[in-house]
Amino acid sequence: MNWNPRLIAILSCVCKWFDEVAKQVLWKEFCHARAPKMMLDLHSGGSHIVDGNWKALGKLLIYCNGCTKGGLFNNIHVPGHFVFRTRFSRTAGKSFLPLPCKSDVLYVSDPCEHLDQGEEGDLGFFRGIFKSFATSRVKKMLIEKRARFHPRELCPYCKAKLWNMFQENMILRSASARLGAYDDSVEYFVCLNGHVIGISTLLPLSDSEEAADE
Repeated sequence: MNWNPRLIAILSCVCKWFDEVAKQVLWKEFCHARAPKMMLDLHSGGSHIVDGNWKALGKLLIYCNGCTKGGLFNNIHVPGHFVFRTRFSRTAGKSFLPLPCKSDVLYVSDPCEHLDQGEEGDLGFFRGIFKSFATSRVKKMLIEKRARFHPRELCPYCKAKLWNMFQENMILRSASARLGAYDDSVEYFVCLNGHVIGISTLLPLSDSEEAADE
């Protein structure tokens, strides 16, 4: 089937009945069609996508949320937009996991590049999803650290509360290397349902290639 997620979203806004069908059936089928191997892995071992919902996951697969001034990423303003295709990688996700949490499974997207953003330089927005976040070591660590939720902002995909991983000192240098970003420029949030949204300042292409070769 040739899925049109934009049309599903539009019809869901104008028809309550269609919205219910989309939530229960269409978004689930779309996710399986869009990323079959990823969905199979997220469901393996008795796990299932009750972390959030299929509509939220479908949106995460195809939508770069960007950011607004005064929002999650201070004064940066980049409008959100649909993304034709994005690669999500479990291997990339390992670069974001602290050593005690290496058994967790995290899929992270390639950065969505927004170049020449004035003083901010070249920005890369990324997103991701944890498998079984409710029982993950990352969530356990956040709870043990008594991490506080963001006081105002919610997850753009499911409206759940957000933890700031930069604030909790849980961002690794390996994440910067993986994204081709400057050290200490990576910032990301994880919501209660395991959705990841983040930003980084990208290295010039020649510099990032050299970093990858080291």
